[in-house]
Amino acid sequence: MWLEIVLASVLGFVIYWFVSRDKAETLPLEDGWWGPGARPPGREDESIRPFKVETSDQEIDDLHRRIEKVRLTPPLEDSRFHYGFNTSYLKKILSYWRNEFDWRKQVEVLNRYPHFKTKIEGLDIHFVHVKPPELPSGRAAKPLLMAHGWPGSFYEFYGIIPLLTDPKNHGLSDEHVFEVICPSIPGYGFSEASSKKGLDTVATARIFYKLMLRLGFQEFYVQGGDWGSAICTNMGQLAPSHVKGIHLNMGFILRNFYTLTLILGRRFGRLFGYTERDMELMYPFKEKFFYKMMRESGYLHIQATKPDTVGCALNDSPVGLAAYILEKFTTWTNSEFRDLEDGGLERKFSLDDLLTNIMIYWTTGTITSSQRYYKENLGKNIMAEKHQRMKVQVPTGFAAFPDELLHVPEKWMKFKYPKLISYSYMPRGGHFAAFEEPELLARDIIKFVGLVERQ
Repeated sequence: MWLEIVLASVLGFVIYWFVSRDKAETLPLEDGWWGPGARPPGREDESIRPFKVETSDQEIDDLHRRIEKVRLTPPLEDSRFHYGFNTSYLKKILSYWRNEFDWRKQVEVLNRYPHFKTKIEGLDIHFVHVKPPELPSGRAAKPLLMAHGWPGSFYEFYGIIPLLTDPKNHGLSDEHVFEVICPSIPGYGFSEASSKKGLDTVATARIFYKLMLRLGFQEFYVQGGDWGSAICTNMGQLAPSHVKGIHLNMGFILRNFYTLTLILGRRFGRLFGYTERDMELMYPFKEKFFYKMMRESGYLHIQATKPDTVGCALNDSPVGLAAYILEKFTTWTNSEFRDLEDGGLERKFSLDDLLTNIMIYWTTGTITSSQRYYKENLGKNIMAEKHQRMKVQVPTGFAAFPDELLHVPEKWMKFKYPKLISYSYMPRGGHFAAFEEPELLARDIIKFVGLVERQ
């Protein structure tokens, strides 16, 4: 008992000492070349070109042939989703994919919003750019970049875009109306993959920052979860005078002495600033942190070490690709879904939406390059990276969804983001917040931007 009190006191002192050492640093705004070969002489083509998603009979026929030739191993009795994606339920998805899913119709859905491409640092960067259909008199739209993660895509934001660009006609306040830009991370979907090693979240943040400047935005907001959270954070570290605010729905807090309080937090939670809701979401520690992360992080170890190996299989088999990706949309949405025969997959998503996301990876052949992103970011001493040590001196908002892989308390966020002005415990939702709960996320973004604008 006394040992725990002494340890808690020492930790409290260390935390106070480090928290009091805020430094207003920025990451150096360097440059890069990720295209094949050496950078060519002369100025890079900065034109912005319209782009359309397309398909063909050959593409669809090839997909159908591969689905028809599938070989599946029967699941163990009563295994549900505890061994990964249940192949009995996968048969139902494959039947729908082969016989009912209309890819041509979904291509039309994808083209509902304007798509563009532009060359940045040697790569063709794809993005969706949606302007408000109308604006209240005398008002200007607020530019908002939304960054996705893995295994998602720009398509995750199709449900939230109308809520932000046309809020009044969707039952939301039009006090703030947005112009939304959703780029694809290099190597994901329609954005060209790097030909060189080293393209990490910092390089991506710089590319996205250059994109916003190229579009004419000197000040803008950014929002993201998963890898998008890290990218948006890095954008705030690279160009704090241009990023008006950062809204996140996932937190990467690695260099934070509050994380050392996890083990003692169950008994001394209030001393460390944990709320009752924090305690509910973090404890019991073994189940809600240790066992959960062990169950859900196997893919991470593979992709952070040997992404190309598993990439060979996934890029060759649409069925394997679907099982690998869709598994994340079950347990990352709600860890208890692993106890269900169907993994709860259709409780929050439609098969059309899920298969459209799969098709973005399949038709572009980008699963391997998307997995390499883990190697570039995690396959090194991440604790030595400067951006991990730096605090973010930009107004920040955070939406804590209860079924996220790891709960991040407000105290943890404030350590990394001293200007955290909005922290919301969301009533429901998991990892794929924009895809799963677009209205909840939209309302929190609007609330956060209102706070920033009133400062």
